[in-house]
Amino acid sequence: MTEARHPVRVPLHTTPLGIWGSFRAGRRNLLELIPEIATHAPILSGRTGKRWHMVMDPGALKQVLRDRLEDYPKSTVTKLVLGPAIGKGLFVAEGAEWQWQRRTATPVFTHRNVAALAPVMTAAAERACARLAPAVGRAVDLFDEMITATFEVISDVTFSGGTGFDRAEVHRAIEDYIAGTARVSLLDVMGAPGWLPRPGRVLSGRGMARTKALADRAIEGRRGTGPHLPPDLLDLLMAGADPDSGRQMTTAELRDNLLTFIVAGHETTALTLAWALYLCAFDQGVQAAARNQAQAVLQGRAATVADIPALPLVRQIVDETLRLYPPAAFLSRTALKPDRLLGREVRPGDTVLLPVYALHRHHALWRDPDAFDPARFADPRAVPRFQYLPFGDGPRICIGMSFALQEAVIVLATLLSRFRFSAVPGRDPKPVLILTLRPEGGVWLQLERA
Repeated sequence: MTEARHPVRVPLHTTPLGIWGSFRAGRRNLLELIPEIATHAPILSGRTGKRWHMVMDPGALKQVLRDRLEDYPKSTVTKLVLGPAIGKGLFVAEGAEWQWQRRTATPVFTHRNVAALAPVMTAAAERACARLAPAVGRAVDLFDEMITATFEVISDVTFSGGTGFDRAEVHRAIEDYIAGTARVSLLDVMGAPGWLPRPGRVLSGRGMARTKALADRAIEGRRGTGPHLPPDLLDLLMAGADPDSGRQMTTAELRDNLLTFIVAGHETTALTLAWALYLCAFDQGVQAAARNQAQAVLQGRAATVADIPALPLVRQIVDETLRLYPPAAFLSRTALKPDRLLGREVRPGDTVLLPVYALHRHHALWRDPDAFDPARFADPRAVPRFQYLPFGDGPRICIGMSFALQEAVIVLATLLSRFRFSAVPGRDPKPVLILTLRPEGGVWLQLERA
């Protein structure tokens, strides 16, 4: 049972699960596949249908994510789950295909370009406050509200104005896809080859076909109308070229990467904001201090990118939220070549599991790891690399990291300056990992004016 001084956490298992138990746990909540000892041990190995190694040691994680990146591509399961939604975009591409796409897309996410998109975030924060205002005095599901706010942002910065792009339909298709496709199949647990069909995924993948067609039409339409001012992500990607080869993205490549940004970009930031508001309601002292800081800086207006340096506590809350509830809480890779991790033999075909949730709550790495303590990030440089991986690390670190952090601070600071959030007794969210670490049942908080 969760101690009162700690926010909600996942009860990790203490006895071996076996194949059937792993399948049932994975369908229910992927985090239940992590044993409690993973928050104490540097590495665990075993066999559940196929050999696996679970890595929680920063040095070994550096080896997998940076030093021998090409020997540890994303796992078959990851590609099976995400491929039907985002095709061959940056998130699932490998090798030379990934390298040229990354080189092409990296300039899109420069500090200057990301900062230029901030007014969209400020406007979304203002609209979120306007939607919440009539709910003052009662309980509200803040996860649902944050999904709305961040989807507005990602659709505006991806396809300016949304011309020819039905936001509601795209949002519905993504939600249906995640609900129907992202759960673990028994064939996944047993290590069955990727060419063997997983029936649920074959059926649910159809929902994204119309979304892809909508995106293709929007891209072709933009080719005819020319870029917006200021340029959005689509304009920047269309103008981009691989500096090595000069190659530019085709319509299909543009679509796959835009859908990657949409699927990853709104869900993960919405989760970060919803969990951050839950944590602020959990610790009223932290919330009050952050509100005082935000009110002093903002003076009643919505936050802008220029305000971020003056909002260090809000940023620390975001960082600590990403430690306790990382949206991508469980990563997996497949070993291509023989290797050794902390003295363990790794064979080609072995699955290498990176349980970010356990790493972020590891007792050898964090003091009182289940506690909410934003002060851990007062000096971000004091947190060693590969100990904290909310966006991954190495060459494949999330390309949208600065975009997500900028949006989270702008929206959270604005909300905290206008409203006071408190817990609703008996309605704590339950952390459940399907594709991302979601609050099952929503984040219901009592809303009052600040």
